[in-house]
Amino acid sequence: MNSEELLAFLSAVGHAQRIRIITELAPGQLYVSELARRLGVSRPLLYMHLERLEKAGLVVGRLELSDDGKALKYFELAPFDVRLNVDTILAAVRQDAADTSRTPDEAAQQSPEGS
Repeated sequence: MNSEELLAFLSAVGHAQRIRIITELAPGQLYVSELARRLGVSRPLLYMHLERLEKAGLVVGRLELSDDGKALKYFELAPFDVRLNVDTILAAVRQDAADTSRTPDEAAQQSPEGS
């Protein structure tokens, strides 16, 4: 994880409503309308938060067709395990440095495909 990915994660979980969404999705997937009812928020506002969580890789959305042909959008948690401490931050900064200091040829030589 580089610093940009770490910041996206922290930003995604840095809002009370998004923490509530994660809590509601912990037991399993939910249909968007049901999730909105449980949280007491509008679907457009919920979608804004879900989009932020999805971009950070914390939730996954998918469409299903109901028996009557209606498209239903479901969301569920994606597996994640992030520990935040000094080592996590240092590793992210080191990854940034490694990503910017290697030329494409060096990166290819160090990857299994380039060996």
